[in-house]
Amino acid sequence: MVIEMAVASEISSKCLVIPDKSGYDTNMFSIPVKYAKFLEKILIPNGLVKDRTHKLAVDILCSLPSECKGLVVLCVLKGGYKFCSELVDAMENYICSSEISMTIKVEFIRLKSYHNVSSTGDIQVIGLSDLSILAGKHVLIVEDIIDTGKTMTKALKLMEQHSPASVQCASLLLKRTDKSCGYIPEFLGFTVENKFIVGFGIDYNEFFRDLPHIGVINEEGIQHFAV
Repeated sequence: MVIEMAVASEISSKCLVIPDKSGYDTNMFSIPVKYAKFLEKILIPNGLVKDRTHKLAVDILCSLPSECKGLVVLCVLKGGYKFCSELVDAMENYICSSEISMTIKVEFIRLKSYHNVSSTGDIQVIGLSDLSILAGKHVLIVEDIIDTGKTMTKALKLMEQHSPASVQCASLLLKRTDKSCGYIPEFLGFTVENKFIVGFGIDYNEFFRDLPHIGVINEEGIQHFAV
């Protein structure tokens, strides 16, 4: 119980907590017609998502040492692309308006868990042919949503084996779930209840990525868009 309270305190100190059962009526927002009747509610409006992302961009840049001249951003596909695009744009705009001298290089990756007779639950990074290029670099992994945290924890350990100058993670969302391993990313936009979250790049069977807001899909939507 004490540990759970400590984790909750750490989370609330670094992100916006969206309480359970909160949200907004979908009729109050501009929503693609094809999705309108399949959403339970809007959880986080587009404007709030973008504003929070811009603040994260400043926090990330300010966390880097003054001698840092370059940042390698690893965008986790597919869900992370929209958040990553908004985040990188905000970082570049901040760099242009400040005295920071830094370049940002973006690489696109996928994180795949695999199981075989000799290894269980290992992580494969698809998209970078050689992780050794991260040696000596400041690295930021950008993810859309952290669920249990197990995949990201293993990915970070794998990348640390290649001696980057630093490796951190920025995630738009963190789900509150009793299945969590306790991992909390260094940079976090929001923490949300354990629901079927969609929108702003996050999909349900490849649908809803183009929903500008972050919402919760309803039971009818889960069945309608099921594979």
